[in-house]
Amino acid sequence: MKLNSLTPEEDHIIEHKGTEAPFTGEYNDHFTAGTYICRRCETPLYRSEDKFHSGCGWPSFDDEIPGAVHRSKDADGRRTEITCEACGAHLGHVFKGEEYTEKDTRHCVNSLSMKFNARKVDE
Repeated sequence: MKLNSLTPEEDHIIEHKGTEAPFTGEYNDHFTAGTYICRRCETPLYRSEDKFHSGCGWPSFDDEIPGAVHRSKDADGRRTEITCEACGAHLGHVFKGEEYTEKDTRHCVNSLSMKFNARKVDE
């Protein structure tokens, strides 16, 4: 698997489980049709149809592409960390029970953990 090189800020989030400041990520208020992919390995993670505005300051999704996201107990013991299933890149955390959408799930993802591929008009 080819892994993309990362900037120091991307490395801090993806490799060292950092968090970007709320309301600063390029995809927080981004609602173009397409697919969000892992910044490190380019595995498709989320579809734009599953993105919603939560007001939390980070991109929010209520579903992932099947098999793309791994869940594990966070080091703090309270939250559930989400990582790319293919390469282990830290994405953020997933929360249940907030009732933002019918799926009652919020993937809270760092923009720097992802890239975006816009959908062509005829797709």
